[in-house]
Amino acid sequence: MIRKAFQDCYPDNFSHCYGCGKSNEHGLHLKSYWDGDTTIALFTPESYHTGGVPGKAYGGLVASLLDCHGTASAAAATFKAENRTMGTEPHIRYVTASLKVDFLRPTPIDVELEVRGKIVEIKPRKITIDLSLSADGEICATGHMIAVKLPDTAPK
Repeated sequence: MIRKAFQDCYPDNFSHCYGCGKSNEHGLHLKSYWDGDTTIALFTPESYHTGGVPGKAYGGLVASLLDCHGTASAAAATFKAENRTMGTEPHIRYVTASLKVDFLRPTPIDVELEVRGKIVEIKPRKITIDLSLSADGEICATGHMIAVKLPDTAPK
């Protein structure tokens, strides 16, 4: 059985995000999944994702990966809490209200990165998530996110 990424369950009018939107041809196309009680996404940076230090990722990329994985995890957690299949109506989409990122060490661009999310708290319109980004088993960055649910009416 092939698992469907959280982001692949977004309706077309919610899938244009640069970091994770399937409809954004120039985007990163991050894909997030459940891994037990936590969420996971894998991403391998390209050479053009370099920051100020050769061979290391741009900090904005690291923050973007945490951001997109966090909001996707929030949506997935809500569907799970409601005992619904992701992608069923009414659609659920979250945006970032707050994201605190701690950069612990430089992030290499020549390896696959692992982004993880742990749901800390679920409220009716707000979800809190702890995030981490690792390379070769070493945590390069952590994040703490508050994601808020968009209104039920999808944008046109």
